[in-house]
Amino acid sequence: MNLLQKIKETASSVLPIMVIVLILGLTVAPIDSNLLFRFIVGGLLLIIGLTFFLQGVEMGIQPMGEMAGAALTSKKNLILLLTVAFAIGFLVTLAEPDIQVFGDQIHSVFTNVDKLYMVVLIAAGVGFFLMAGLLRTILNFPVKILLFVLYSILFVLTFFAPSPFIGIAFDSGGATTGPMTVPFIMAIGIGVSSVRSSSKNPKSNDDSSSNFGLTGITSIGPVLAILLYSIILNSKGTLTAGSVASETAAESSGLWVFVHILPDVLMESFSSILPLIFLLIAFQIFLLKLPPIRLARICFGLVWSFIGLSIFLTGVNGGFIEAGYQLGSILGQKACSCGGWWTVLLISSGFAIGSIVVCAEPAVWVLTEQVENLSAGTIKRKIILVFLAFGAAAAIGIALLRAVYGFGLLYVLVPGYLIAMALMLFCPNLFTAIAFDSGGVASGPITSTFVLSFTLGTAQAACHGFDIFGVIALVAMTPLISIQVLGILYNHVQRRQNNCHTK
Repeated sequence: MNLLQKIKETASSVLPIMVIVLILGLTVAPIDSNLLFRFIVGGLLLIIGLTFFLQGVEMGIQPMGEMAGAALTSKKNLILLLTVAFAIGFLVTLAEPDIQVFGDQIHSVFTNVDKLYMVVLIAAGVGFFLMAGLLRTILNFPVKILLFVLYSILFVLTFFAPSPFIGIAFDSGGATTGPMTVPFIMAIGIGVSSVRSSSKNPKSNDDSSSNFGLTGITSIGPVLAILLYSIILNSKGTLTAGSVASETAAESSGLWVFVHILPDVLMESFSSILPLIFLLIAFQIFLLKLPPIRLARICFGLVWSFIGLSIFLTGVNGGFIEAGYQLGSILGQKACSCGGWWTVLLISSGFAIGSIVVCAEPAVWVLTEQVENLSAGTIKRKIILVFLAFGAAAAIGIALLRAVYGFGLLYVLVPGYLIAMALMLFCPNLFTAIAFDSGGVASGPITSTFVLSFTLGTAQAACHGFDIFGVIALVAMTPLISIQVLGILYNHVQRRQNNCHTK
């Protein structure tokens, strides 16, 4: 248990965000001193919470998922595996904090859309496509072909979907892959892949891409479900958009804000952990039958995850959300009224924030650690983080440009995904799978809170009015390009090294 090393790593990701906000908030975009104080406290809580959460994932969530996936596959009962997979995807998604927040945001704009029904649809999409992803792993079906077919279907549906719901649909794919869903889904995929590989040929390691891609495939399910739902609603003429009032973290001041929101945060964190507790009980009784020591370690890991997630969300909701909204609002007003270098400053701030925020996402840390471990250290986590940072920076910059100038989301999504599909022709299978997983994990709770509130503040203050949805979609899209570019470069370097060795 190396908590000191983990806290150093998380601090190196979060502190730069705090520095950027403090510099802007104390100079060109002055923010209330009380809010800045809360922002600092929230940042420190975020660092501590993320450290505890990652420790809990390592001790409890990850091993439980891997063992469950391996045990289910070893039963050689495909119907059992797929049924349990659907239940896991459905239950864990229902409890995902990001989805609950996202459902509230949708209902606040489209008041006649039922939040519960929307969340159930998203959860069902995750469950069905988790089944599809595991089936792909078992059948060893090429991940590139499946992704190409599925995304082709999605973009055909966008021509029939109402334009306001296109951003919502693609945002839902990123919102589902939060701090609770991703570690468990990835662990199950690795467990299933390990059993399949050993049963086929224990000495073969030619398809390491089978360890990845499951999160990317799973995140397509909610997009498809919401697009179909919006088409049905639109055909009935029942879609009515309203307006959204700005929200703040709490009415209290000072440190009392964190105390004020703590009960709701504890309930939210417990509801996120509860499905994993039920799954552990069911797995232990019917499937795993772990010895007491291993079972106790997993339980202890779940406790760490609960504590870490509670501290993390307290920091985010108590300090980050409102600071992000006010900062975006001030810069958006200046960019709209003055233009010129204020617009440049706004976009530059978005680039800087985007490049750093992605490195603080809990699920990103889980993915990059697994990539480094499963590649035996040949694919360094820091390199992946650098390319993810470039992608996220571009995404936030484009989102702010949309907020200021008001151009349509499809003008970005269509070319972006066409580039991603074209890169699949040249990118190694492993990196394509990692890229689509990265697209899901890059848009986690910090993106859904601080970045979303920052762009929301900009959009409401800018000339073209309110345009909230599509931010998460852009953050989820750009890693598909940046990580595949990394894969192509990595493959080129490997070939050059091999040629040097042969000579």
